[in-house]
Amino acid sequence: MEVAVWDTYVTRKDGKVMHFDIIVPADLTDEKIILAYGREYLKTKDQEGQPLTSEESKYCHTEKIKSTWEADIREKGYFISEMENCD
Repeated sequence: MEVAVWDTYVTRKDGKVMHFDIIVPADLTDEKIILAYGREYLKTKDQEGQPLTSEESKYCHTEKIKSTWEADIREKGYFISEMENCD
Protein backbone atom coordinates (compact mmCIF):
# COMPACT_ATOMS: atom_id res chain seq x y z
CA MET A 1 0.00 0.00 0.00
CA GLU A 2 1.22 3.50 -0.85
CA VAL A 3 0.65 6.31 1.62
CA ALA A 4 0.73 10.08 1.28
CA VAL A 5 2.68 12.12 3.80
CA TRP A 6 1.37 15.59 4.73
CA ASP A 7 4.04 17.71 6.39
CA THR A 8 2.37 19.72 9.18
CA TYR A 9 3.49 22.62 11.39
CA VAL A 10 1.09 23.98 14.01
CA THR A 11 1.79 26.73 16.52
CA ARG A 12 0.93 25.43 19.98
CA LYS A 13 -0.85 27.45 22.64
CA ASP A 14 2.53 28.07 24.33
CA GLY A 15 3.99 29.49 21.11
CA LYS A 16 6.20 26.51 20.23
CA VAL A 17 5.73 24.98 16.79
CA MET A 18 4.62 21.35 16.59
CA HIS A 19 5.90 19.41 13.60
CA PHE A 20 4.12 16.18 12.70
CA ASP A 21 3.22 14.22 9.60
CA ILE A 22 -0.32 13.13 8.79
CA ILE A 23 -0.02 9.84 6.92
CA VAL A 24 -3.00 8.63 4.89
CA PRO A 25 -3.67 6.17 2.05
CA ALA A 26 -2.27 7.65 -1.17
CA ASP A 27 -5.67 7.57 -2.85
CA LEU A 28 -7.14 9.88 -0.19
CA THR A 29 -6.87 13.37 -1.67
CA ASP A 30 -9.69 15.20 0.12
CA GLU A 31 -7.84 17.91 2.03
CA LYS A 32 -10.84 18.53 4.34
CA ILE A 33 -10.69 14.95 5.60
CA ILE A 34 -6.91 15.02 6.02
CA LEU A 35 -7.01 18.29 7.96
CA ALA A 36 -9.82 16.88 10.12
CA TYR A 37 -7.48 14.00 11.03
CA GLY A 38 -4.88 16.56 12.07
CA ARG A 39 -7.43 18.45 14.19
CA GLU A 40 -8.46 15.18 15.83
CA TYR A 41 -4.81 14.61 16.74
CA LEU A 42 -4.46 18.15 18.11
CA LYS A 43 -7.30 17.42 20.56
CA THR A 44 -5.26 14.56 22.02
CA LYS A 45 -2.42 17.03 22.69
CA ASP A 46 -4.65 19.69 24.34
CA GLN A 47 -4.19 21.92 21.28
CA GLU A 48 -7.81 21.99 20.13
CA GLY A 49 -8.66 25.20 18.32
CA GLN A 50 -5.15 25.89 17.06
CA PRO A 51 -5.13 26.83 13.38
CA LEU A 52 -4.75 23.90 11.01
CA THR A 53 -5.39 24.82 7.39
CA SER A 54 -3.69 24.27 4.07
CA GLU A 55 -1.15 26.86 5.26
CA GLU A 56 0.00 24.59 8.12
CA SER A 57 -0.27 21.21 6.37
CA LYS A 58 0.90 20.42 2.86
CA TYR A 59 1.22 17.27 0.79
CA CYS A 60 4.88 16.25 0.78
CA HIS A 61 5.35 12.85 -0.92
CA THR A 62 4.18 9.23 -1.20
CA GLU A 63 5.98 6.17 0.08
CA LYS A 64 5.34 2.54 0.93
CA ILE A 65 3.44 1.97 4.14
CA LYS A 66 5.51 1.01 7.18
CA SER A 67 4.29 -1.86 9.35
CA THR A 68 4.15 0.47 12.39
CA TRP A 69 1.59 2.68 10.61
CA GLU A 70 -0.63 0.00 9.15
CA ALA A 71 -2.89 -0.79 12.13
CA ASP A 72 -3.76 2.87 12.76
CA ILE A 73 -4.38 3.56 9.08
CA ARG A 74 -6.68 0.56 8.78
CA GLU A 75 -8.51 1.42 12.04
CA LYS A 76 -8.66 5.24 11.98
CA GLY A 77 -7.80 6.10 8.38
CA TYR A 78 -4.55 7.86 9.29
CA PHE A 79 -1.33 7.71 11.29
CA ILE A 80 0.48 10.62 12.96
CA SER A 81 4.26 10.63 12.96
CA GLU A 82 5.43 13.02 15.67
CA MET A 83 8.54 15.00 14.77
CA GLU A 84 9.07 18.00 17.09
CA ASN A 85 7.35 19.61 20.11
CA CYS A 86 4.50 17.08 20.17
CA ASP A 87 4.87 16.23 23.87
